Amino acid sequence: MSNKVLGRELIEDISAFGRKLRAVFDGLVKERSMTLPRIRVFIMLIRKDGISQKELADKLELETPTLVRILDTMEGQGFVVRRVAGSDRRAKEIHLTETGRQAAEEFEDFAWDIRNQILAGISEADLRTALAVVRQMQANLQTVRAS
Repeated sequence: MSNKVLGRELIEDISAFGRKLRAVFDGLVKERSMTLPRIRVFIMLIRKDGISQKELADKLELETPTLVRILDTMEGQGFVVRRVAGSDRRAKEIHLTETGRQAAEEFEDFAWDIRNQILAGISEADLRTALAVVRQMQANLQTVRAS
């Protein structure tokens, strides 16, 4: 098989996998009365509590108004609080509440279980190779332009 065919199949399969992963994960989180965007916020805040609203939107690749709606809901549920960041009253930092931290840890464990099921039977060496390939593709994507 040529690199042209392999490359096409790889990108098509990665795209299909991403869509299927999102659909499966979305269905599973809905069973827990949660949404994928909120879980993504939880997981990011576990990694970096007190992140600025702007940085959070950038890391999650969300438009600011979309993130604001998500945070409004999460704040109303008692999961997060917004605090003024330094002297700029417009800049907000997002912090987990204790209730939010407990929920975030539960969802992180839930996501870990799903990842383990998806990666079952794949060797560490294959995972390292796949990760290296995907990271190189992401780096290459930064320089893509129409020819």
